[in-house]
Amino acid sequence: MNDLHEMSLRARNAFYDLSVSSSGQRNQAILALSGILKEHRDVIFSANRDDLAAAEKEGLPAPLLHRLKFQEEKLAQVTAGLEALAALPDPLGKTTYAEEITAGLNLYRVVCPIGVIGIIFESRPDALIQISSLCIKSGNAVLMKGGREAFRTNQALCACVRQALSSATLSDDCAQLLETREDVASMLREDQLIDLIIPRGNNSFVRYIMENSRIPVLGHSDGVCHVYVDDPVDPDLAVRVALDSKVQNVSVCNAAETLLIHRDIAPSILPVIASALENAGVEIRGDAETRQYISCLPAEDSDWSAEYLDYIISVHIVSSLSDAVSHINRYGSHHTDCILTSDASHAAEFMNRVDSAGVYWNASTRFADGFVYGFGAEVGIATGKLHARGPMGLEGLTTYKYKLIGSGQTLAEMKDGSHAYTHRPLSGSCPC
Repeated sequence: MNDLHEMSLRARNAFYDLSVSSSGQRNQAILALSGILKEHRDVIFSANRDDLAAAEKEGLPAPLLHRLKFQEEKLAQVTAGLEALAALPDPLGKTTYAEEITAGLNLYRVVCPIGVIGIIFESRPDALIQISSLCIKSGNAVLMKGGREAFRTNQALCACVRQALSSATLSDDCAQLLETREDVASMLREDQLIDLIIPRGNNSFVRYIMENSRIPVLGHSDGVCHVYVDDPVDPDLAVRVALDSKVQNVSVCNAAETLLIHRDIAPSILPVIASALENAGVEIRGDAETRQYISCLPAEDSDWSAEYLDYIISVHIVSSLSDAVSHINRYGSHHTDCILTSDASHAAEFMNRVDSAGVYWNASTRFADGFVYGFGAEVGIATGKLHARGPMGLEGLTTYKYKLIGSGQTLAEMKDGSHAYTHRPLSGSCPC
């Protein structure tokens, strides 16, 4: 029995108890985690400084170093998120469907946890806290593998999570940290013990996970997000929102990577937006028509599907709204895309035709976030279409079971007509 199999088995057993724990007990663990993180801040910050030093030595780009950093500001954000998460209603035990099949035979559909979840995420330590706390709140055990650059920080953070679980008399095996790529490979084979794999990363990485596991995979792919500046548009709004979408934080999946401009307004608005971007330190890569209006580097074909996570943006001139939609559906990652326009009918067409988890009108792509949406936090942004889509919070970490409560009914009695089907809706929740 290898170590990963033992970890998976412990996670499965821990899940069985966690799944029937009270909402108060799970919230107790989440609130305890907030306090434990503050109590152990010096240990966490020291581990993070070591990770940052090693990453700098390896030449990790500045935006990715920023994502790796976990100091006072990030601690304040995650603890606030934990307190907000604890305040949310319990996602479990809700009755979403109730029907009397025949007299005295009642069917209920009730929300329950998924089980044991394996999550592979990038070198962003705050993701470990978001992931583990969401899993605790939703009654799921979790096996986590973060990016190697954040290994020391993740170890310190996971120790805090496990301490919080123990303090609430829950098994600390509900949250476990994988250490190596070999662990990930082993995890992908544990289809009898693990219920769902959630990989966060680029398309090729998610595809690799899908092709190498029999466990269901819920992909959280890269963020090739677009801002389309339509005709007509408020120029001030266009500059403000396009700039925020790109530079508010360049190293995250909901930052804009491609700017599309309607041809009819490109001569007037593109130089203004370009100036704002360049003043913020953004390198622009434009197609041939873009370079007629501004001075910038030429864009290659690979730029249209690139997730830069850096101060770089590609710019493409389109001839129509339809052209913009076609470009996004071809090159985008189905994450988050927005239209900036003064025409409501154009906005409606864009939002209906763009095949992405989030479609925005006159709003920054940076709003694609579970905390912003009111979910408390997020496991990631699901870019597929099955089970969950977009910022994946508590609801996305649950499924349901059917509970049938009778008083001795048999199907034979239904078949011979002794009892008739009523199929009458019921009010209220499942009694057990």
